[in-house]
Amino acid sequence: MPVPSTAFRMHRCFIACLLLALSRGLHAQAVEPVRVAEGVYAFIGAAGAISPDNGGRVGNSGFIIGRSGVIVIDTGVSYRHGRAMTEAIRRITDRPIQLVIITHAVQEFLFGNAAFEELGAPLLTHARSAELMRSRCERCLENLRNVLGEDALAGTRLVIPPQTIDGSSALDVGGRKLDLLYFGWAGTPGDLAVLDRESGVLFVGGLLAVGRVPEFRDGNLGGWLRALDQLALVPVRLIVPGHGPISGTEAIAATVSYLRDLDSQVRALYAGGASLMEALDRAESPRYAGWDLYPTLHRENVLHRYLQIELEELGN
Repeated sequence: MPVPSTAFRMHRCFIACLLLALSRGLHAQAVEPVRVAEGVYAFIGAAGAISPDNGGRVGNSGFIIGRSGVIVIDTGVSYRHGRAMTEAIRRITDRPIQLVIITHAVQEFLFGNAAFEELGAPLLTHARSAELMRSRCERCLENLRNVLGEDALAGTRLVIPPQTIDGSSALDVGGRKLDLLYFGWAGTPGDLAVLDRESGVLFVGGLLAVGRVPEFRDGNLGGWLRALDQLALVPVRLIVPGHGPISGTEAIAATVSYLRDLDSQVRALYAGGASLMEALDRAESPRYAGWDLYPTLHRENVLHRYLQIELEELGN
């Protein structure tokens, strides 16, 4: 049997690399909804940090189909992501999109807004989320461009939802009864959860992550723990978290456990005289080491909690 020439082997290698690159590109662009319950679908984001490989599509979003219309929960990381979501929705139903709800002001959940605005869909969020978007999301968009590139962010712009609420609210949209739940400043100042009463499916946005370290950058520890206590009282069948797979109510206890452990560790180090850098190096939580992004997010959480405790001490 003849031995393939060097040129042939190089050509075959080139083709294999090209196919791999194409498959990665297709994977990054694919947006396929998962059926959670009758008329309820979720888009499950990729694991890991925002990167060119995943197109930044790391956050979960979803939609609910009512008798006369569709409600969308969160819009993705970019205009292109939002467009892909609308196309996926159209493959399932031709009913009009009657409301888009943004659960919290974090980049992977809101920069698809422009794709829905151009369809004429009303956008709604909590007033404190709108305020936070106004104060920082232009900078977030510049950072995304640096990570993902101009092409991935083509057409992306900050669209702040014009409709806002200040507290919990009951809605009837498209023939679907929803409860928008606000428990106060938790993971972010304006965290909303969206409960579809008919199915018992709860979209929790930034209140919960499953199998992933929750981000504490904007968090209020006491408020977050109180919010999770109240969330545990909501009649829920399934939870769609902000990140990670669809879960049951056990996800609430897991997040509570992490937040309490984070606080107790950092408080002990602070009380023992550890500097910020020493706390960053010593505050290990092996119990959560298997969670997505543990090496980076846990360290960032230690930093934020240490600085918060320091401010609390200075204020007393």
